[in-house]
Order: sequence, then C-alpha cells, then structure tokens
Amino acid sequence: MTNEARTEDRLKTGAASAEADSGASRCRRIVPVILAGGSGTRLWPMSREQFPKQLIGIVGRDSLLQATVSRMKGFSGDFEVAAEPIIVCGEEHRFTTEEQTRESGVDARIIVEPARRDTAPALTLAALAASKDGEDAIMVAMPADHSIADIPALHRAIAIAAEHAERGVIATLGIPPTRPDTGFGYIRLGAALEDGAHEIDRFVEKPAAELAAQYVAAGTYWWNSGIFVVRASVWLAALQKLNGEMHAACCAALGEGKDDGKFFRPAAAQFGRAPSDSIDYAVMEHIGTPSKPCDGVVVPLVAGWSDLGSWDAVWDAMDKDDSGNVASGRVVFEGATSSYARSEGGRLVACVGTTNIIVVETDDAVLVADRSRVQDIKGLVARIREQHAPEADTHRKVRRPWGFYDSIEHGERFQVKRIVVSPGSKLSLQMHHHRAEHWIVVCGTALVTRGEEQFLLSENESTFIPLGVRHRLENPGKVPLEIIEVQSGSYLGEDDIVRFDDTYGRCN
Repeated sequence: MTNEARTEDRLKTGAASAEADSGASRCRRIVPVILAGGSGTRLWPMSREQFPKQLIGIVGRDSLLQATVSRMKGFSGDFEVAAEPIIVCGEEHRFTTEEQTRESGVDARIIVEPARRDTAPALTLAALAASKDGEDAIMVAMPADHSIADIPALHRAIAIAAEHAERGVIATLGIPPTRPDTGFGYIRLGAALEDGAHEIDRFVEKPAAELAAQYVAAGTYWWNSGIFVVRASVWLAALQKLNGEMHAACCAALGEGKDDGKFFRPAAAQFGRAPSDSIDYAVMEHIGTPSKPCDGVVVPLVAGWSDLGSWDAVWDAMDKDDSGNVASGRVVFEGATSSYARSEGGRLVACVGTTNIIVVETDDAVLVADRSRVQDIKGLVARIREQHAPEADTHRKVRRPWGFYDSIEHGERFQVKRIVVSPGSKLSLQMHHHRAEHWIVVCGTALVTRGEEQFLLSENESTFIPLGVRHRLENPGKVPLEIIEVQSGSYLGEDDIVRFDDTYGRCN
C-alpha cells in the first residue's frame, strides 16, 4: 500500500471515529475563529497590556485584528464561510474589539474570556460555540496579530486544509523557512501527500540558533504558523482524550455562560478551573506520539506571512528604502542603514548614521534598541512593571467604550485630561472620594448630571464638580464631544471611581 493510500485510509478512519465521538453531522461550512487574547509585550511601547498589538495598525491603516476578521472575505471554493466569525478576547479589550470589528463591516460573535488561560481553552470555547446548535463546522483558527500579504495564497492553503479537516484530521499551515529563526516553533514533515501537504511527523519547540540552522538546512522542517483548520468535534474529542480537566471546565463555563449585550460571557468560576495551555502543548505536540488523538497534516503557506512578534519582524515585513530603512510617521534618515524608526506621538525622529537600530516614539515613551536584541524587550517591560510605572500597561491616550481620554499634563495634586465622548454615548454615573473636577467644553454639546441637577453646556462653557458629588457626562449630539477636564485633589488615580450606574456593565 502506498503512503498516499495509507494516509487516505487513516483519514477515513479518523473521520469515522470523530463522527462517533461527536454525534454531530459533518458540515462543509467554515467558521473563522479569531484568537485575540495576546498582550504583545515585545512590541512595546506601541503594544501595551491595555491596548495590545492586535488592536494597533502596526503595518497599515487597519489594526491587525481588523485585517484578520476580514481575511476570509472573498474565499471561494467548495466550502461556505460563515458570515459571523467567532472572536475570543479578554475582558479589558472587549469594547475596542467590538468597535473595530464593527468598523470593518463584520458582525462577529465575541466570547469574553473571564481570565487568561492561553490558546487551548480559547479554541475550546470557540469549538463549543461553533457546535452549540448541533452543527459540526470546520474552524479556521487564526491569531489576531499576524500579517499576511497574499490573501489569495492563504485562501488556497485553507481550501486544501479544509478538505483534510472535513475527513477528521487536524490541519495546520506551515511556513517553509527562509532563514534560521529561534523565535518560531517548527514542524517536522512526514510523508508527502498529492495535494502538496505533508503528514505531521511531530511538532518541535523553539530551537537554539545552531539547531534552527540544522532544521533549515535539512529542508524537512517548516515554521509553525499557529493557524489551525479543524472540525469542532475533532478538536473537542482530541482535547477530551488528552486533557479531560480542561475539556470539562470549558464545557461547564460555556454551558453556564450568559449573553451580555453584544458579548457572551462564559461562567468565570468554571472557566477558572481550566488549566492554562497552548494549542501546541495541549494537543499538537501529541501528534506523532503513542498518545496521539488523531492524525495531523501540514499545508504549505507561501503568502508573505509574519507573526510580527518583534520590531525586527515588523521591519522585515515592510517595504524598505534603498538603504534598507523603514520609516513610519515623521522620520528622517541621514546615512542610516537597515534601521526602523516610528514616530507615533507626532515628534520628528531623526536617525543619523544608525545601523540595525529600532527607534519607536510615542506620547510617553521612546524605545531605542539594537535589532539583534529585540527579544529582550519583554524582559525590559517586566522591569518597568516592577517599578510600578504606568507605561508598562497603559498609553497616555486610554480608550473607553464611550470614547477616550488623553492625560495631557499632571503634577502634584492636579491632572489635566482631554476627554472625547462619541455621539450618543455617556460615562457612568459616578462619584470620587478624593478629587474635584472642572469641565470646559471645547467642541460639541454636553449633557451634565451634577447631584440632582441636569443641564446642557455648549462650546466655551464650563462647570465644576465638587468632591463627593454624583455626576455624569453625556453626548446627546451627532458630533464628538470634546472637553478639557482639570482634576484637583489629594489622590487622582483611576481607581477613585464609585459607579452607581453604567451603560457598559462595568463594575468598580
């Protein structure tokens, strides 16, 4: 029997087994699943805990999340693509995730993780949601923070992977390596199949530099892209076999979860019992071992893929000038080579005679790094966090579901913020124990609640909110409301907010 015949026989056997385990009907329907729970600390200072890299336009106008949710548009072939992707994100990013998805013209199902448990529980929640109505759709699971230049090539690879997935195999997309890289996991190729895919021999962890060079020279190892194509029932059966505790916790969390407006919230206590683990560790690394839950195949993806895991990867993914430099924003190079410079805060960044340098400027931080040391930025952020510096987690400009605020100045016992409220939106009804506030309307119309009063303010008008008084700011108009807020008091932290009513369901 040929390798191809043996593989086909295993595929059929795996499909029959998965069918029996799941009890669900097979389906030629694809549901995109976007895993959007990362923090992206290696792209600091642009990416921060409260506003990570998937929400930022790192390589274009759209954010990486927006590029990902639009990635399956135009997919053609023998599979129907669901109009509503499933997005799994964290509590702190849910409003921005919904806003950016809506701006992309996509109506998504958003699952809000009660706690971070890595990608395996996230994919399990998505698989349970995808099969909730008895459907056994094929999931195309994609991280929200990758860049892919050639979308038609991606679609062709997914179409091949989906054919394997329909027959009960876990398929992944592998990247033929262009260089030794210690930042990626690798997949060792097994037998070649007629459609260009390979059986998966095994997954291997991120190697040291010498071993990575050996992998590339051998020609039998591809980078692990982190993109998986698998039927919901196959993933659930595999996880149940390998990690029953995680499977049970996710089932209970989804079963006892509740809808919350535009979001679905799994039960926190049940989800908290799920072990934290990645897709690779939980399942994929067992393929090719005696405990393997099913067969796996890897489909080649040659589409200008990058995981944008570091500033060096961002430099590599972008167009360069004749000297190998990449500029973003107000940047001037003079005698520089192979450098990346980004001005995000609007100030001019000038690089003279630099080589292999990364410079990233934001409103409140500047990073200067050697391109060969960008992996060390994660440790740098940890040190900044140990110092309790806010720059580790938040930007000066902070997004809120009603708009944003920008902390433009602060000193002892005072702080000045620029607040922008979207049309029709309002802040919570709240009170502060330690600060008073002055509001000055710069643009638009404000509806102000202050104690028992309610009144309108127009441009160039102002009001005072005494310490301890309940208050609320609303925008009843059709244009953004912009105000300047001057805070004064003994303590000006964001945790000095007592909320009495909030449209967005936030608690103190």
